[in-house]
Amino acid sequence: METIGVLMACSMSSYLEQELDKRFNLLRYWNFSDKKEFINNYSHLIRAVVGHAAAAAGAELIEALPKLEIVSSFSVGLDKTDLNKCKEKGIRVTNTPHVLTDDVADLAIGLMLAVLRRICECDRYVKKRLWKAGDFKLTSKFSGKTVGIIGLGRIGLAIAKRAEAFGCLISYYARAEKPDTNYKYYPTVVQLATNCEILVVACALTPETRYIVNHEVIDALGAKGILINIGRGPHVDEKELVSALLDGRLGGTGLDVFENEPEVPEQLFGLENVVLLPHVASGIKEMRKEMADIVIGNLEAHFQNKPLLTPVA
Repeated sequence: METIGVLMACSMSSYLEQELDKRFNLLRYWNFSDKKEFINNYSHLIRAVVGHAAAAAGAELIEALPKLEIVSSFSVGLDKTDLNKCKEKGIRVTNTPHVLTDDVADLAIGLMLAVLRRICECDRYVKKRLWKAGDFKLTSKFSGKTVGIIGLGRIGLAIAKRAEAFGCLISYYARAEKPDTNYKYYPTVVQLATNCEILVVACALTPETRYIVNHEVIDALGAKGILINIGRGPHVDEKELVSALLDGRLGGTGLDVFENEPEVPEQLFGLENVVLLPHVASGIKEMRKEMADIVIGNLEAHFQNKPLLTPVA
């Protein structure tokens, strides 16, 4: 398969890059400053695109690659892949859906604990030698809180099960009520936010879920409420979030994702009720290797006319 052209949309994993290089004619898109010239020179060679949640196969790139057969994503999220265009062109799409679930759910619980128990602030308190001047202020408990989850897919369910172990009451919003769960369902996000103390964003990013957490939802969550986002940055209206935190209309937030990564609103940096992470929910060595192996396995299966490992419907 060394003659099969595979376009890697951006640098994402050295292991994946090395393994693709061994098996295919790997073309590194980010190495070419003149993208138009690159497409003119190489479009006839490219039969696969490897991307992830930040860079993949949009409509313009798909149209420019007449030989494209498959898009294999090094992520669960597919918001940078034009699925409608892929369907129209008969291009197959795969992702890495099951690998991330437990680790992303673990991080969501970690953010809840970090915000409520002020773990990061406590760490700075000790390191600045302030403990000698007096004990740290009292914080809020996590156990027993009401947790509302936007999106009850694999990750949402994993978060729910973990929160249950802390004695939390679980409710959720999804496009439709889930028949196989006893969790409380709310038909709107505003109703969910009104009836929980911690609101967790764990849904896919689609045009319908962009800014699913807006001014109305934040106000419904309220001055004691906590917002956790391990989904995608554009799920949350960032300007409204910043405003609510500065005005005291929201109790705190834990964010692993942002609207315009790696840009983060500077107003958040000085707030102690805010925990900020650099999009690391999937940043685990073992997980990234497993994801890379799935990407490679899907490509090999496609070009050997075998069933795909993780096809996207």
